[in-house]
Amino acid sequence: MALSGKLTKNLGAGRHGDGNGLYLVVDSSGARRWIVRVVVKGQKNKNGAPLRTDFGLGGADIVTLNQARERALEYRRMARQGLNPRFNARQEIPTFEEVAQQVHIDRMPTWKNAKHGQQWINTLRDYAFPKIGRMPVDTVDQPEVMMCLAPIWTEKHETAKRLAQRIKTVLDVARSKGFRSGENPVTAIKDAGALPKVKAKPKHHKAMHWKDVPAFYADLNTRNAMAAKALMFTCLTGSRTGEVLGLRWAEIDFDTRLWTCPAERIKTSVVHRVPLT
Repeated sequence: MALSGKLTKNLGAGRHGDGNGLYLVVDSSGARRWIVRVVVKGQKNKNGAPLRTDFGLGGADIVTLNQARERALEYRRMARQGLNPRFNARQEIPTFEEVAQQVHIDRMPTWKNAKHGQQWINTLRDYAFPKIGRMPVDTVDQPEVMMCLAPIWTEKHETAKRLAQRIKTVLDVARSKGFRSGENPVTAIKDAGALPKVKAKPKHHKAMHWKDVPAFYADLNTRNAMAAKALMFTCLTGSRTGEVLGLRWAEIDFDTRLWTCPAERIKTSVVHRVPLT
């Protein structure tokens, strides 16, 4: 977000003033949020001094600087009239889709690969956004979540479970930013057993009979294509396709005949050592 006015980019942890009571608070974790400090006319605190209060205006990843300035001005106007902004301000709540898109962006560095990150947002795009994407995130409750989950709960159970977890994450983040309150409806639905239990049937890939493997391998050996050589290597090492396709020469120690596949290309995220024939 481009900051202007009295604020500058790359601010460290602390409270940074923009003027007129508006501050950008940067937590030690790097999270950033807006607050405005106002004095409510004619109202006193318990010590009899003018009532001076800080109000949250939302996270800086969702609320822009200009929006924060506009809201701060609205709060100051109310305070001058003797109105407490806590009870009179109109808070702009982002939509479910807006929060979800921001969660996706924030978590991009944590995805194991780009494909996984795209699948995360695609699930919400296909099954949640058409039904609840344009709703203010604070209005999404159990009936709205059920609208997304119920139609695919039995037919596409694995997808539905992932969808439920991703909706829950979005709503949890929204609550942490002050846009929601109360229990997460996904948790409530699970605890209530509102959706039927589904016994998942394992779907196995077809496998070649072990007796046919020698002839298959011999046929591969007659082919010069790189794909054939990669498949031969897969047969010899019993490795996953992605591990083989991403292999680099630097991973192989020819003296000890050992292939060390790095953790970032392993499903379990643990370094995998494969002895070579």
